[in-house]
Amino acid sequence: MLVHRRMDSRTRPEAHPEPVTELSPRRRPIESRLADAGLPQLPRTAWLEIDLDALVDNLNVIRGIVGAAVPIRPVVKADAYGHGAVPVALALEGAGAAGFCVAAIDEAQELRAGGVRGPILVLYPAPPSWVAEAARLSIEIAAGDRRALAETLRAAARAAPERPLGLHLELETGLGRGGFAMGEIVAAARLVASSAGVRLAGLWTHLQAVDDDEITTAQLDRFEAATAAVAASGVNLPPRHVSASAAIIAGGVLAYDGVRPGLAMYGLVPDELDGSSVVGLSANLRPVMALIARPVRVIDLPAGHGISYGPTFRTSRPSRIATLPLGYGDGWSRLLSNRASAIVRDTRVPLVGNVAMDAVMADVTDVPGPPVEDSDEFVLLGGTGRDRIDVATLARARTTIPWEVVAAMSRRLPRVYDAASGPVGLRTLTGRKG
Repeated sequence: MLVHRRMDSRTRPEAHPEPVTELSPRRRPIESRLADAGLPQLPRTAWLEIDLDALVDNLNVIRGIVGAAVPIRPVVKADAYGHGAVPVALALEGAGAAGFCVAAIDEAQELRAGGVRGPILVLYPAPPSWVAEAARLSIEIAAGDRRALAETLRAAARAAPERPLGLHLELETGLGRGGFAMGEIVAAARLVASSAGVRLAGLWTHLQAVDDDEITTAQLDRFEAATAAVAASGVNLPPRHVSASAAIIAGGVLAYDGVRPGLAMYGLVPDELDGSSVVGLSANLRPVMALIARPVRVIDLPAGHGISYGPTFRTSRPSRIATLPLGYGDGWSRLLSNRASAIVRDTRVPLVGNVAMDAVMADVTDVPGPPVEDSDEFVLLGGTGRDRIDVATLARARTTIPWEVVAAMSRRLPRVYDAASGPVGLRTLTGRKG
């Protein structure tokens, strides 16, 4: 059954400073801020800003929820949900993260090449040809299928690694996606325990619907029964891990021997949880990502002028239109055509016309004050101090989930890594600085 931890007065949300990526009219141009930090200039005037202070704060919020003694292994798959896997992992490792989870062996390899030293777990089986490399780099992998496990064990025996390859056995408790059936897990655990070149490093499962107590309780009962059977078989019970973001945020914390926060690590709430579920310390999670752009053109167009390909928007009056240099090639979905907005000078403006691969257009006709120019910064995701466009809003407009919105952000979008002092790192397609 779910184990609920009651929050007392000491775990009520406290005020936090505004994220450093909040824009204000006083903010200096990105070129000046990068130059002051000794960083190269951006290759384009559309970029993501990643608030490393918020990221570390979120780790500490999660630590406050689950307890200081519980290992936290953030999920940094899919380029850390679009935030940049290596810079994110290095920041979290420096803040005390116990290890990391990814989905593919080359994601783990990228972390090692980037200087990440802590434990790394690949949550999906790796091809047998990668087993020797995983062992060499001290990368642990998951197994959840009898045939694939047998191939992995044969590959490990051939490789005869200096350090045994850590294997985490996944249990099928109800998700229907992967893992050993309940009747298979004891045999799988015994096989790993008796094989050369490997060690049993973990038992785990993934919850299907944390908001459904009946489903979750049934899954946990199966997990408990299976792990008890492994222990009764004489196999030393390895660390167990179950809880990801939703279980942590909802307060039904099942820490076992570690937790795997994904979306929450980036200050976002899984969409299966309503606002009432975000209680206690979890209310202090802060979004880490902002998407910002400056126009490459601002022009006055007459009434009746079509905007973008196959025009689905025509100006109904003389209009001032700003072209922002990002599009669906950067992860700004075409489904947002005529359905999204941006913030410029603390004013919401509509994004009009079909989203192109490299461009979206904003109607800035009604922005107060002097006409908007190409020096103005637009926020497409994030806040300005007075207003905020959040991931959940974009997800609803795209009829999708928060995970997809951030994970879809293309690697070609530059990432500027911020701390309270200003930019501390930059990643572009040509490399990483700082």
